[in-house]
Amino acid sequence: MRVPRIGLALIVSAMFVLAACQSASTTKVAVRLQLQWFPQAQFAGYYAAQAKGYYADEGIDLTIIPGSADIAPQVVGSAADGPEFTISWVPKVLQAREADSDLVQIAQMLQRAGTRSVSWKNANITSPSDFAGKKVGAWPFGNELEVIASAKKAGLTPGTDFTQVTQGFSMDELIAAYDGCAAADTDCVDVAEAMIYNEYAQLLETTNPTTGQLFQPSDLNIIDYNKVGTAMLQDALWARAAWLAQGSNADTAVKFLRASFKGWIYCRDNPADCVQYALDHGSQWGKGHLAWMMNEVNGLIWPSPNGIGALNVDAWNQTVDTAKAGGILTKDPADGAYRLDLAKAALEGVDKNTGTDWTKPVVPITKGGE
Repeated sequence: MRVPRIGLALIVSAMFVLAACQSASTTKVAVRLQLQWFPQAQFAGYYAAQAKGYYADEGIDLTIIPGSADIAPQVVGSAADGPEFTISWVPKVLQAREADSDLVQIAQMLQRAGTRSVSWKNANITSPSDFAGKKVGAWPFGNELEVIASAKKAGLTPGTDFTQVTQGFSMDELIAAYDGCAAADTDCVDVAEAMIYNEYAQLLETTNPTTGQLFQPSDLNIIDYNKVGTAMLQDALWARAAWLAQGSNADTAVKFLRASFKGWIYCRDNPADCVQYALDHGSQWGKGHLAWMMNEVNGLIWPSPNGIGALNVDAWNQTVDTAKAGGILTKDPADGAYRLDLAKAALEGVDKNTGTDWTKPVVPITKGGE
């Protein structure tokens, strides 16, 4: 049967429209996420969102960029050609903003700080004021801010009242001080910085040379800065103000956040899967260590009473006050350092986003984290 020319034209036109619609539906916005550390369960929610297709569902093609010991995410993220999204601790970025960075916080992922200062029982260090006369370990690249600011707020000056030691990203210097930190020994510290989800577990995964058994929590004193009242917010998501102001980028940020929130909800409810996602992304930690990490990171996120990613402004203000008291900031951040609207929009339609009924399970320590 011969098709009339008008009908043929309509068919061809319809085919072009269909092809255009299909092309539009498959076109994804390519964005990058800069992590602040090596691949591990600390970032499992983003891995999960990618693996489960949550980013793809939002029309996002995400590239996850691992961090390392010599990458300062607040510097990388501030560059005009830098990643669209960056994970970094709040005081680090506020320092960068004082130096003209335009990074803006778009979501606060960890509701509580994971930093601890850990020492042996016989050192009798139970608060920052006890740092006096001691060797105090703290990491470089801005990771030391919480520890040093807390000491300064307690009235102690680094280099005068205590020795600030640039600590390696392990617990080796503290283990070296198990029988006492000799005054002339530069390879030991009386008190070490540790994240509750990482280095603290590394210590408990280590064999006590005296007993032949793993070190126990009862062997240690732990300073929790959340309880001290000098905790500073960590693991926030940031984007450049200039990028957010362009075209539909703010909408892209909402979509990115929505997918990320779903990924973290998945990790709360399916932690074993998320341990595997961390391994799939090249984490060098064993499954036992990653299981501990996943559990502790979940404990820093959940519950999120106002919804995952929502910023607690009181916690923000405590961060700023501690940073100013510690000489990290010279003044209050200028207006525009954070936005609440993007996370709020992203939470719409996301179920089970507060985790108020979540109970943190007990995850056993395994020797060597295996």
